[in-house]
Amino acid sequence: MAQTNELILAALSTIGLPDGGDLVSRDMIRALSVEGSTVRFVIEAPDAAMAGRMEPIRQAAEMIVAKMDGVETVSVVLTAHSGGPSKQPPPPTDKTPPNLTIGRHPTPQAGPEGIPGVARIIAVGSGKGGVGKSTVSSNLAVALAKQGRKVGLLDADIYGPSQPRMMGTTKRPASPDGKTIIPLQAHGVTLMSIGLMLDPAKAVVWRGPMLMGALQQMLTQVEWGELDVLLVDLPPGTGDVQLTLCQKTNLTGAIVVSTPQDVALLDARKAIDMFNTLKTPVLGLIENMSTYICPECGHEAHLFGHGGVEAEAETIGAPFLGALPLDLDTRLAGDAGTPIAAGEGPMAQAYATLAKRLIDGGMG
Repeated sequence: MAQTNELILAALSTIGLPDGGDLVSRDMIRALSVEGSTVRFVIEAPDAAMAGRMEPIRQAAEMIVAKMDGVETVSVVLTAHSGGPSKQPPPPTDKTPPNLTIGRHPTPQAGPEGIPGVARIIAVGSGKGGVGKSTVSSNLAVALAKQGRKVGLLDADIYGPSQPRMMGTTKRPASPDGKTIIPLQAHGVTLMSIGLMLDPAKAVVWRGPMLMGALQQMLTQVEWGELDVLLVDLPPGTGDVQLTLCQKTNLTGAIVVSTPQDVALLDARKAIDMFNTLKTPVLGLIENMSTYICPECGHEAHLFGHGGVEAEAETIGAPFLGALPLDLDTRLAGDAGTPIAAGEGPMAQAYATLAKRLIDGGMG
C-alpha cells in the first residue's frame, strides 16, 4: 500500500515533544515527499539548542515511518530554523513581519470543517483566468457589506493574489502569538490574502502540499470573528486549491463567473462539473463583460458574445444572478484600491442588485 503525505503526517503527530505538542502541531515537518517506497522529510527545530536535544525524536520519527506499509527507505534530516539561540520576537508592528510560517504541509483532519463564527462560506470560481472573477469577488463583498451584512473576503489565489491591490490595503496582518492571524479591514470587509504575508515582488514557487497547507492556515488560523458570509476568491481552473477547499471545508456553495464567449463557457462548464463532482452546490452563475457601451456615442456592442452564461444557467438549472458590462471605471477603481461598488452610480447599483439576489436567496 502506497503511503500518502497525510497518512505520514498522522503517524508523525503521535510523536510528542518534551515541552508539549507534537512534530505536526508544532509545524516542524518540512519538505515531506513520498516517491514510491522512499519517504524523505526534514524536522526543523526552532533553534540550534533545541535541535541538539532532538536526535531521539528524529530517530523515533524515522522508526515509526519505516514501520508503515509499503515504506522501504526513510531519510530524516534534523535541522534548526536559525543558527543561534532563540530570541523573543519583538511585538508586531506595521513594518514587522508576523512570527508565522505561511506555506506548510497541511495538518490532518477527519473531514470537512466549518469556521467558528462564520455562518456561510461561498466560493467564487471560474474555469479560466481573465474573466474578472477577482473583480466580481471584491465588489460583491463590498456590496454585501453596504447592505448590512458582516462579510469576509479570502483571497485564495496563492500564485496570483490580487485582492490587496483591489481592496486598497497592503498592511501586514498582525500575529500576536505566531499562530493566529489578525485580518485587515477594508471598505467594511474583513480581508485576508497570501499577498499580505509575502513579498509582493517574489513569485510563490510551491508544490501542491504547500498550497494546501497555506489555504488551511488562512481558513483556520485567521481570527475571522462573527461573519454572515465569507467569500473565497479562488484561483482559475480546477486544481489543488479548489479540491482542498471543497473536501476540507463545509462550503455553503459556489458562484461561477464567466464571460459569454464559447471558449470561456467551455472552461466554466468544467468548473461547474468539478463543483458537482465534489458535491458543492452551484448557487448561481454571473455573466461578466456581457456588453460594452461606448462612453462617446452610447453604442452597445457585445465584444464577447451575449447571453451564453444565462443560457448555461438555464440548462443546468442554476440561478442566473445577473450580467455585468465591460466597464472602464470598474477596472480603474480596482487598480486604485476602491472597488466601484463602494461608491454610487450604475455599476455600484449593478453589484447592489447582485448582492440583493444573494440575500433574497438566503445565501448572503
